[in-house]
Amino acid sequence: MALLAHASGIQAQTPKQIDREAKLKPFRRSHLTEKERSILRYDATDLAAMIRKGIYTSFGVLSAFVNAAIAAQDATNCLSEICFEEAFARAKELDDHLAETGEVVGPLHGVPISIKDHIKVKGLDTSTGYTAWAYEKIADDDALVVKILRNAGAIIYVKTQNPQTLLSLETNNNVFGRTTNPFNKNLTSGGSSGGESALIACGGSPLGVGTDIGGSIRVPAGHCGLYGLKASVARLPHSGLIGSHDGMDAIIGCVGPLATSAQDLGLFCKVMLAAEPWLDEPPLLEMPWKDNVARGDALPERLSIAILYEDGVVKPHPPILQALEKYKSALENAGHDVIIWEPLDHQKGWDLIAKLYLLDGGAEYRETIRAGGEREVAQTKWMLDHGRGRQPYTPHEIFQLNAEREAFRANALAHWNSTKCRTATGHPVDAILCPVAPTLAPPHETTSWWGYSSHWNLLDLPAVAFPVGQYSASAEVPSGPSSSRNAVEEFITNQWDPKTYDNAPISLQLVGRRHNEERLLAILGAIEQIIPPFELARIGGIIVLGSSI
Repeated sequence: MALLAHASGIQAQTPKQIDREAKLKPFRRSHLTEKERSILRYDATDLAAMIRKGIYTSFGVLSAFVNAAIAAQDATNCLSEICFEEAFARAKELDDHLAETGEVVGPLHGVPISIKDHIKVKGLDTSTGYTAWAYEKIADDDALVVKILRNAGAIIYVKTQNPQTLLSLETNNNVFGRTTNPFNKNLTSGGSSGGESALIACGGSPLGVGTDIGGSIRVPAGHCGLYGLKASVARLPHSGLIGSHDGMDAIIGCVGPLATSAQDLGLFCKVMLAAEPWLDEPPLLEMPWKDNVARGDALPERLSIAILYEDGVVKPHPPILQALEKYKSALENAGHDVIIWEPLDHQKGWDLIAKLYLLDGGAEYRETIRAGGEREVAQTKWMLDHGRGRQPYTPHEIFQLNAEREAFRANALAHWNSTKCRTATGHPVDAILCPVAPTLAPPHETTSWWGYSSHWNLLDLPAVAFPVGQYSASAEVPSGPSSSRNAVEEFITNQWDPKTYDNAPISLQLVGRRHNEERLLAILGAIEQIIPPFELARIGGIIVLGSSI
């Protein structure tokens, strides 16, 4: 009954919310110690090094992040499942192993890592935001990505919220409710990896695992001031996930990291590929991680960077355009070659990928929602409306859509290659610098354009989101002309109000060549040599939603 009450809009605790609160209670404390605050300031790479050197113990590091994760839950409603007892038992085992042997079990020895809800963790529920699946999807095994993390010494201690159906750029469902943005509770934390982004932004996790099929890592990372990597589909392990449309391969989601540093993105990929996941997961390519490339050994001294200011459909809000202009000037002043990326068929790309997402017209999503006696939350309805009222595509129509997808990709590749005629280096551009989304983290239930992220999923290109600033409503930011080319752009243009986005992180996105994740991270490293990484204040003393943690 409580599930149905929540689904009908009554603000009542669900059984799973009550269960979660009961589990959290024994671990909840009123404050963080100074040592814990110190621990929370480090990223996963540095924490692994300090545990290895004996500066911190696995148990002590886990204690700090458990305390911070509970505080993050209180502030943002970001968690779905916890396994603290098992995590502390594993931390003690790791500490004992290091003390007895002097060796770590792997490169992530003792590092706590959070996992998105629909990724299987043995013994934990995998409701995936559906009331029909709550209590019904207890994982009998770990997903491959989780197995690799455990073998590398990582400690799994929480799972994080994702939206109903997963197919959403805001995290809200009728099982646990809405996840909010730590920097402004009136704004979304993004989706579908929104629980991960909120948790990490609060300092409740040093490194998290999300998934991305249309922006679901990069948009949450951007909205919460984090680093997030969407790799090319065939590189990182993706088996052992639970969600609708299992087996659909017209557009495939990918697993990827969310973190507080670029070096952690590289660490995650290195750990994944060192495990040779292609031996366990047939669709993966045998492509070991090239660490020397990720360090920048193969980069030219002079880069050619294309900047996409706007995609021809929706012009981004002023702070995003201002950030792009800042990076353009900095790159040019550092001697790099910068050209303007000419947008290519972004509306056509969205129309195509929306069809590929909903080959059955959204029937499976709606059937699962009905099975739980719940309603479609606002962002679910917005997405499913793209296929509502039409019949599922026939096999012949699906073949045609797949052919259209490949033609679109070929055209985009030729477009990229043609930039050699406009660069000073005489080579095609090395990467594209662009917005993550047309707005900073938007108000709840207002996300209405995915084109800045889903476009790169359609092309299967790797992309990394990274923080570049934090907006203040008192800042002077010119608004520019308000004319609009379409209804979506008119809506987003009219959303702009400095007070709405106060304190929201500002992020950008860097897009690289297919299967060139190492080179992409190296280019990001070169850019951050010019403009140092922007660090938002996190838990070790920050104010989250008005109260000190």
